Amino acid sequence: MKKRMLAAALAAMMCVSFTAGCGGGSEDSGEKVYVYNWGEYIDEEVIQMFEEETGIEVVYDTFETNEEMYPVIEAGGRVYDVVCPSDYMIEKMIANDLLAEINFDNVPNIQYVSDSIMEGSKAFDPENKYSVPYTFGTLGILYNTSMIDEEITSWTSLWNEEYEGNILMYNSPRDLFTAPLAILGYSLNTTDENELNEAKEMLLEQKPLVQRYVMDQIKDSMISGSAAIAMCYSGEVLQLQEGNSDLAYVVPEEGSNYFIDSWVIPANAENKENAEAWINFLNKPEIALKNFEYITYSTPNTGAQELMDEELLSNPAVFPGEDILSKCEVFHSLGEEGDDLFNEMWMEIRDADV
Repeated sequence: MKKRMLAAALAAMMCVSFTAGCGGGSEDSGEKVYVYNWGEYIDEEVIQMFEEETGIEVVYDTFETNEEMYPVIEAGGRVYDVVCPSDYMIEKMIANDLLAEINFDNVPNIQYVSDSIMEGSKAFDPENKYSVPYTFGTLGILYNTSMIDEEITSWTSLWNEEYEGNILMYNSPRDLFTAPLAILGYSLNTTDENELNEAKEMLLEQKPLVQRYVMDQIKDSMISGSAAIAMCYSGEVLQLQEGNSDLAYVVPEEGSNYFIDSWVIPANAENKENAEAWINFLNKPEIALKNFEYITYSTPNTGAQELMDEELLSNPAVFPGEDILSKCEVFHSLGEEGDDLFNEMWMEIRDADV
């Protein structure tokens, strides 16, 4: 989604590092697995541990958005064995026959993936044949309690004139439109042009109050106090609070997006069993815990959760309960026309002189 940006230089460094083979056994086996993942979305030591345990060399590349990843897989010029898209993009990949069914005999650690998250993933993979959940979370509001006196509970706070020049909004169309659509009581997956126009008008009205439309830059701005309130993914919250203890997170009362990022295997994968070995390894409880501690996005791995302390498990920003998830929606693929509609309206907002 949306999230977890990695500088190009670091991405290149990682690619060089892991194509060289960090594991002790990988050079001997000649086996490889080509991995395509979000930036900053795995503990690098986990990659080395996988290589050492399996003898499979990891060739690792990163992407910044689902929309960047999709055409790479669709074109097939660069063949990957295992990829980590988000829910709605997985739905699109399934519809366009871009994914292979997973042989779960090779993924016995699927037993540790939460039943509730597996149930949630049926929204985009109805039979759970093509994907294994990796992380999940919510989209909400992050705010600085030293700059904002009131308790934030609603998306409408992002339209509060008192915060003019201190508001950060995501520059991703689906995320950006979440706030006005939720306020208006419309589905986050609507493609009704009248409903979207209402949401667009709200965002145009809000634009003079907005400091910037950004993605990863939200982190530095909120930690430093150069902005007071922002859209934010729940997976960023623990790291941000380490940088600034005045930061608080809430899923607004109107509801929001509930996302699941999952591992999938492209239909043209050349090392499918190695991809399944990769997915299985990441679902070892101790590995899932190590990964969580690095990326801080909620893990659906129940074995890892059993190793965590109660304070962490009871933090709704990290592990939202049913009371929160029940008012949230998973994004669905909207088709080419729906995507174009969101993108066109976002460009109108971006380019508007208000």
